[in-house]
Amino acid sequence: MNSAPRSRRTTLNRLALLGLTVVLGIGSRRFGDSFPGFVATYAGDTLWATAAFLGLGLFLPRASTRNVAALALLVSVMVEVGQLFHAPWLDTIRRTTLGGLALGHGFLWSDLACYVVGVGLGAGIEAIWRLQAYSSKGISRV
Repeated sequence: MNSAPRSRRTTLNRLALLGLTVVLGIGSRRFGDSFPGFVATYAGDTLWATAAFLGLGLFLPRASTRNVAALALLVSVMVEVGQLFHAPWLDTIRRTTLGGLALGHGFLWSDLACYVVGVGLGAGIEAIWRLQAYSSKGISRV
């Protein structure tokens, strides 16, 4: 009999963290003048990728952290590469608030590094939660 916690992600925790991540990401853009330049420049893209990781985890509750992270990174990179294409209909979507937040406006190599950090942040948070779940049950993961 396996007494280890289930690998299923907790929907309520993930929704709360996703909401916080979105608020922080939007806040980093809206109030960027209040932050140091480095934070103002890179926090939004980093948190976008973290939100992608958390959101995909909601839709794939039994997928491994590694698989969700790989998928979140793939989606993030595809969205960034998609910013190289400027079809009129696509730019019309990007000019809306939601479209701009979801699809971005212009390709930047630095955004790819932000996505790696952001997905890593999400995966790290999940790993910490998992370790806490094991330790609270008195289970050793050696």
